[in-house]
Formats: sequence, C-alpha cells, structure tokens
Amino acid sequence: MAGVLSYVPLLNRLVASSVKGIDIEPVEVHSIETAAEKRPRTLKHLLRANHVNHSILYHNLEFDNHMAHILCSAYWLGAEPPQLHHIYEAEAKTLEPWKPSPSELTEDDWRDFFGDRRYQRAYVDFFEDALVMKHSYSWKKLVEESLFSGKEPLVNGLIGGLGHPLIHLGYAFEFDNRDIAIEALAMAATSYNFLHKYIDNSSYTRKSTVSSTSPTELLNKLADDTRFDGIFEEPGFANIETLFEKHESLVLEYWNAWDITDPVKQFQESQETAVALLVATVPAGTHSYNFFLCHVLTTSHAARILLPFVPSKYHISLVRQWWLLTLAVYIAELRPKIDPDYVPSDIKGRDWNYVEHRVLNTDWSTDAHYVKAIRAMKVASQTWGDVHERYLAAAVRFVDDFKGWVH
Repeated sequence: MAGVLSYVPLLNRLVASSVKGIDIEPVEVHSIETAAEKRPRTLKHLLRANHVNHSILYHNLEFDNHMAHILCSAYWLGAEPPQLHHIYEAEAKTLEPWKPSPSELTEDDWRDFFGDRRYQRAYVDFFEDALVMKHSYSWKKLVEESLFSGKEPLVNGLIGGLGHPLIHLGYAFEFDNRDIAIEALAMAATSYNFLHKYIDNSSYTRKSTVSSTSPTELLNKLADDTRFDGIFEEPGFANIETLFEKHESLVLEYWNAWDITDPVKQFQESQETAVALLVATVPAGTHSYNFFLCHVLTTSHAARILLPFVPSKYHISLVRQWWLLTLAVYIAELRPKIDPDYVPSDIKGRDWNYVEHRVLNTDWSTDAHYVKAIRAMKVASQTWGDVHERYLAAAVRFVDDFKGWVH
C-alpha cells in the first residue's frame, strides 16, 4: 500500500482545507510502467500504441475513445496478453488516426478553446509539452496545475462529454499512466460545457422544496413527479441540453435536494444507486440495459477511484457533479422505475469467479461498457463489503441477462 499512499500528499498539498471530505481507502495502484512481467508490459505497450495512433475523439468528434477503459478493466479482471491483444484489435477497428488541430495552444490561450473538440490534438500536444518543460515528467504535478488552478478550475467540468474525462482520469491514477492522464486532461478541455457553471457559480446551490439524504429516494420521487411527464417523446442523450434550457429549475430542485450530511455513508449509498439504475430498472425478459445509465455507474466508479487522490476541498463538489449528471441522464432516459425485485436474490451458488469468467469469455468481452460495468460493481463490493451479496447478485443478473445495449 505504500505505493498508493505516496500519491496522496502530493495532491493534498495543493489546497490545505478543513472541509470535511469523503475519507475512503485508495484502491491498489498498478504500476505497469516499471513492471517486468509480460502481462503488465503488454498492457503498457497497448496503451501507448493507442495513445500514439488513435485520437481521443472520433466519428465526427462525437464519440470517445474507450480503449484505455476496456484494456485496463479487462487487465484488472485477469485478462492474459492474448486476450488484451484481441481486445485492442477489436476496439481499434472503429477508432481513427489523429488529425491536426486548427492551431497550437499556448500558456496564454489554452483556456480560450475549452469545449472546442477540433483542438483535441493541440491539447494533447500542449499537455505533453508542459509535462516535459514545466513538470520534469511528473504527470501528477501536471494534473495538479491543470485541474485545480484558476478561478473556474477544470476539475469542476469533468462531467462534460457524459463524464468521460472523469472516467479517464480515474484510470490514469489507478494505472499510474501519464499517457492516460494527458488524454484525460485533453478530454476535460475539449468536452467542457455549460454544466461546470452549476459548480463554479454558488448561486445555483440553494435550498430546495424537497430534501432527502438518499439519492435512491429522490430518484423514486422524481420517477413519480408528473411535472416531467411528456417533456420528451423519446429517450436519448440529445435530451440533456434541452432539459437544462427549458427545465433547469426542476433539475436544480432535485440536485439541491440531496442533503449530504454524512459524506462517506451517502457516497456508499450513491454507489448502490448507480448499480440499481443499470440493473434494477430492467424488467425480466426485456434485456433492456441502458447505455447511458451505464455511465452513471462508471462515473460513480471513477469518483470512488479519484476521491483519495483529490484534495478534500473538492470531494463534495465532485460527488455533486456526479449527482447532476445522474439526474440529467435519468430524466433524459424518461425516468425508468427502480425495482429491487428485478434483481433475483438467489444467485444459485455463483460467485465473482463465475462473473469474471463470463465477462472475459463471451461475445461481449470486447464491449467496453459491459466490461467496465462489471468491474465497477466488483470494486464497489470490495470498497463497502457485500455481506448480503447485493452487488454480486446485480453482477450475476447482468452477465447472465445482457444481450446488448439499448440507447
């Protein structure tokens, strides 16, 4: 654990804060850069190949490169080098090479192009240059300066792009990888959007007409709130921007309703909520696992990874970013009901070994979101314990019932 804890002082020195944070143990850090064994070396080489050859955004700058996510998740679940190579080849088929940006970025203007996805290559170049010239190859110092400096720090905009910058940053810390870190910063810069203002501008945080310490309870209330009936005809990610344009006050009512008084306990419950949104909203026989609700779980997992490495000053705001994204996605996907009975409690003797084998040895083993979802459930079970095997039951149901995503 010494290697893990060595990260913590570096980031927490940035901002001395007496704010009560979410004090949880760090996950194990996989130092693949210096490992001698073939399996970690394989992962290191494939991550580097992806960084060099594939852009972080593709398909008309609409989709995010998930190569690092699935490679690291499969590695964590035990994938051997041939499996990792197979995953790389499958994922690479849809990715695209880098294209030049309209111009380079400088210290004077790098913040001026936030949200402009055409500058993805320029941001990667900018952060790589800063890594060498300003931070002597210390990617953690680069992250400190890039995320936490300025009046409106970049850390408050990590849920842009459906939370992919947040997810990517989690992998950088867990796998001690500078290429993933630089990609995460570039994702954060290019995916930066209006959602940051709800954290940066304190006027959006105000007393709500409803209040609860439970995110699940609030989502159940939201599901029954007739004011949201009919605002969208079809579910979809495209609904999110319209939601804030036309119904901002309703969203903020529920965002501010989550009363965080016991941060650790409530973060634990938020992770349970994230699992339920993916698995306990799917009626038996429908196999209707929602692609966008999966991001609620994987961003929650990313927050769990990052909290021990981020200054405590930002803990609550980071989790509130997740809550805002959760509400936006939940409403955009037409508020599916959470029903715990959708997850059978009788797992018939199956265990995590069964789940991991299914993940790595099915037709879905090259689906990044499928693999990431299972890993998120297992890490949650390890973090909080699983005496009643609820995380395991959700994972068993998911791997046995999954037949593809609905959007």
